[in-house]
Amino acid sequence: MGDFTTTLQPGTMRDADAGAPYLAAEPDRVFWGRLPRRGDEPVASVDPGDSLVIDTISHEGVLADQGSDPAAFFGRCGVERERVLDDAIALAASRTRPDDDGPHVVTGPIAVNGARPGDVLALTLEDATPRVDYGVISNRHGRGALPGEFPQGPGNVSVFTPIAPGVGGEWKGWLPTREGGMPAVSFPLSPFLGIMGVATDTDQRAHSVPPGAHGGNIDLKHLTVGSTLYIPVQVADALAYVGDPHFAQGNGEVSLTALEASLRARVRFDVVPAREAARSFGDLAGPVAQDATHLMPMGMDEDLDEAMRACVRQAVAILSARYGMEPHLAYAYMSAATDLEVTQVVDLVSGVHARIRVADFGAVRHG
Repeated sequence: MGDFTTTLQPGTMRDADAGAPYLAAEPDRVFWGRLPRRGDEPVASVDPGDSLVIDTISHEGVLADQGSDPAAFFGRCGVERERVLDDAIALAASRTRPDDDGPHVVTGPIAVNGARPGDVLALTLEDATPRVDYGVISNRHGRGALPGEFPQGPGNVSVFTPIAPGVGGEWKGWLPTREGGMPAVSFPLSPFLGIMGVATDTDQRAHSVPPGAHGGNIDLKHLTVGSTLYIPVQVADALAYVGDPHFAQGNGEVSLTALEASLRARVRFDVVPAREAARSFGDLAGPVAQDATHLMPMGMDEDLDEAMRACVRQAVAILSARYGMEPHLAYAYMSAATDLEVTQVVDLVSGVHARIRVADFGAVRHG
């Protein structure tokens, strides 16, 4: 996480932002509730290998069930107007979204020049810095891991969550143990983008909630600074986008949202040509993540058991393509050495990801 010292209003540039173009989250540069499709006009373009500094807006505070007025919503939580983001206020004032669309705000689409179907787009998060010093954790619409049990009352629950330094100076999220009490429980921050994706090769724009082969609302908490997400390209120039910023999340994201709050992200865009992608991933059916220590194939399905099975199949295929491992041996390795984790269970389509230690294959020839 980059150093956080002040509210990052749109256009407020830091030394850390130098050296890359900047994409603001202005109302005409974001999608709200739907995702880019083929034929959409890009709001920015990059060459492979280039980085882009991108502002993102959290949906918390701009939604209709919160009053469509971020200044008033956060003002009731004690946040002064100058600490509320101008672009969030502008979005809520200038646009509405149909009730059947998703809640998420995504910045884009971003053309990655030369990317073609068959290639794989690599999105590397180089920096993720809070734009504000607070966020929200919500439970609403009778959804989450325990629908029918939570929310416990008739209304939605939006828990205002400040961030502040703890002992030793590390920034943390803070919650009380009782409603209205002083913050007493702290937890580490680990900022990431819940949505990273490519445009779908469809006539209709995809809903922002369920993730899929296009990426989208993956909510993989391990996609923090230094990690890379690989996604099969569906349309010319990929038409990438990012959004749904998080300050922290636990695997599962059981309440419906985690600690949602706006980030400024620096993302590098690379293209893996089709032939190289086949050697590295096999027949890639959907997103795969990687960080310094682990390769993370994913599986997604409305049924959590089927998501787990899809994850295992994808992992076996990748180990076979990347390391020449026979499928029955890859399957055995996974059983002995690979953790499968629940990514999230709240996005209509559930997710499971595997955590394969890259170091285990240090002596194995690639491809």
